Amino acid sequence: MPYAYKITGTHPIKLKDFDPGDDAGLKREDAAEKLAKLCDELTRLQELLYAASDHSVLIVLQGRDTSGKDGTIKTVMGPLNSLSCNVASFKVPTEKERAHDFLWRVHQHAPAEGEITIFNRSHYEDVLVVRVHELAPEKVWRARYDHINAFEKLLADNDTVVLKFYLHISKEEQEERLLEREQDRTKYWKLSVGDWKEREYWNAYTRAYEDAINKCSAPHAPWFIVPANKKWFRNLAVAEAIVAALKPFEKQWLKDLDIVGQREKALIEEYRKSK
Repeated sequence: MPYAYKITGTHPIKLKDFDPGDDAGLKREDAAEKLAKLCDELTRLQELLYAASDHSVLIVLQGRDTSGKDGTIKTVMGPLNSLSCNVASFKVPTEKERAHDFLWRVHQHAPAEGEITIFNRSHYEDVLVVRVHELAPEKVWRARYDHINAFEKLLADNDTVVLKFYLHISKEEQEERLLEREQDRTKYWKLSVGDWKEREYWNAYTRAYEDAINKCSAPHAPWFIVPANKKWFRNLAVAEAIVAALKPFEKQWLKDLDIVGQREKALIEEYRKSK
């Protein structure tokens, strides 16, 4: 059974039905061994993706403060070749970005053929924080679900593999992590009173995330709910889901590379004969 819960829109979900502390009964040592193998496999698949350049991959990471978006990128995507792997982080929109439609700043970071792009937060902030803090009228942010679905369908129709991960932590776990940051000077740069203020909107964010997942899940752009209380299990679940999504393309990529190789070898042989 997969470690992350794949949501494709077949039925509505409630986050309370998913245990953020789930670890599938694994021991941390066994999970570390599995993760190492998955990272090796992901690196191999990335090379094929880049070489064949038939597809691109968009990985969206969403979650509450301290859910582990940065840690997931560092651990799971860190071993990837930076030549064809990019990270785009979306913070408060700039004045220029606010002057455009909400997808303008996002679309320009979509991955090119052969590339993997990770969104650290994403276009979903415009139906999450914008909704919770009433930064736009309801009729505006509600219309964005359809815009998001159209955007992700456009990407999928152009051979982008779209994978969206909600890193699911409990309120208690978040509090522990916030307090731990205050005791670690190397994490002082992450300290923000805003993180504590946002906890006051916990239930509002829960409803916003549930709506985002329920309204914007599809077979071509699934959400994955990842139990994230245990960092080691979170990393394993994300890595497994990405590898499982890319693995079916391997035969096609190898076939395309065979065609390229045969053509180029014929040209090389012709060149040698002409010497």
